[in-house]
Amino acid sequence: MEDLKPNPANSSPLTPIGFLERAAVVYGDCPSIIYNSTTYTWTETHRRCLQLASSLVSIGIQRGQVVSVVSPNTPAMYELHFAVPMAGAVLNTINLRLDSRTISVILRHCETNLIFVDQASCGLISDALALFPPEMKRPPLILIADNAAAEDSSSSSSSASSVSNRADFVDSYEEMVQKGDPLFQWIRPVSEWDPIVLNYTSGTTSSPKGVVHCHRGIFTVTLDSLIEWGVSKQSVYLWTLPMFHANGWSFPWGIAAVGGTNVCIRKFDAATIFALIHRYHVTHLCGAPVVLNMLTNSPDNRPLDRPVKILTAGAPPPAAVLFRTESLGFDVSHGYGLTETGGLVICCSWKSGWNRLPAAERARLKARQGVRTLAMAVADVLCPETGKSVKRDGTSIGEIVLRGSSMMLGYLKDPEATAKAMTAEGWFFTGDVGVMHPDGYLEIKDRSKDVIISGGENLSSVEVESVLYTNPAVNEAAVVARPDEFWGETPCAFVSLKEGLTRRPTEGEIIEYCRGKLPRFMVPKTVVFMAELPKTSTGKIQKFVLREMAKSMGPAGRSRL
Repeated sequence: MEDLKPNPANSSPLTPIGFLERAAVVYGDCPSIIYNSTTYTWTETHRRCLQLASSLVSIGIQRGQVVSVVSPNTPAMYELHFAVPMAGAVLNTINLRLDSRTISVILRHCETNLIFVDQASCGLISDALALFPPEMKRPPLILIADNAAAEDSSSSSSSASSVSNRADFVDSYEEMVQKGDPLFQWIRPVSEWDPIVLNYTSGTTSSPKGVVHCHRGIFTVTLDSLIEWGVSKQSVYLWTLPMFHANGWSFPWGIAAVGGTNVCIRKFDAATIFALIHRYHVTHLCGAPVVLNMLTNSPDNRPLDRPVKILTAGAPPPAAVLFRTESLGFDVSHGYGLTETGGLVICCSWKSGWNRLPAAERARLKARQGVRTLAMAVADVLCPETGKSVKRDGTSIGEIVLRGSSMMLGYLKDPEATAKAMTAEGWFFTGDVGVMHPDGYLEIKDRSKDVIISGGENLSSVEVESVLYTNPAVNEAAVVARPDEFWGETPCAFVSLKEGLTRRPTEGEIIEYCRGKLPRFMVPKTVVFMAELPKTSTGKIQKFVLREMAKSMGPAGRSRL
């Protein structure tokens, strides 16, 4: 069989862009996008993306060049996930809640060739471009006009004009769509290893890096996610997860693959989510644990008429939050992924036998991250001292490592960081600390930088946070290390309380509550009450900010734990 080799008939490059082409054939007259009073079909979305890709090529965008977009979850944001790669370019979605300095750094680092700007972010991009060095050419801008943006508190009537005074709007989004060729032959990748997207890490650390993914990786993680989560044909997906965050965990392409309906929203709160679920019979939505917490604590929450699948990832969700979410009728799935994996690559695959367990035990099991998805070749936990797999006992701690087809190509212009994360032994080191349970399910215990070492004992901030979330007065909680004169470090808890409390607990009462549920060395020695904890735009609590706050308090005085 040595004479049988790859040939053009069996080695066409894998790409998720073909999902849209197929959707237009199979689901052509079905709704693809719903946004306020606008509805498109899959035939229309396919045509619009071809026209936009055609216009991109006509203004000089070339294969491999970077095209950036700053937008909330609008139809334009969705279409750009197909149109930019259809032009052979690389899509760079930027977190619109970053400050102008960080956005300026990103735009310069990726050497973007064009920026699509939602009108509510015009002032932000104007400020970011003003920070470019005088000798550096500023990329042209395309304005995404949106009547709904006028209701956004961050927009103003002068925002668009302020940008046009400083940089050139070469066109508007809709004009580019209308001018393009609907019969455009989109530019297919030469190799499935060609880059398709460039994402910057989310900001839980202070130095975001540019993560490059290829067509092959996004293709596999998209299908992987659909299979694992059980997304069926013509599901209705509500966009509560920002598309700028790891490309919405690959679901812009995934919903096209199944011919589903994308319900887009610019911004949301609990009342909006519940209203849209009932209006459009939503079947699926995603969100960080903070979204679950928001839904369960909202006065607008109400039991669902039918189950809605909700996929959560990010910080490990406390079992108490999972229990409250499912009591409303949500079917919660829990997963794990990073910007570097392109989507979720570990999921808590549910076993039917677990349904017979008590609710508290079900929530505890669901809080675990789980097992590798089908396309992820290996997921393991390695002992940092020996480099070997830890014991499957649920207590032996090590670093979570991954190997699989959806891993990034690497960090843009950062070979040192790439080599550090992706080793010669074939592992991607996540920086997350976890354990492996006897049944082969993985559970995150902390970020490596978040492990607190108190009196020589390693303690998990996640475990302390899970206890804090069981307190009926606590809305949000995060635990970091505070320097301690005697113990080296002790847990410092930052807590926000629920609204409408008749009596607010004291620091001592929160500490005493934890004493009844944790070993003494894990009990917070300090509790800081805040109106709201600092977060990234995707709901991840910014622990590096809290660590600096705890550090600025100075060492805690000597006392016995």
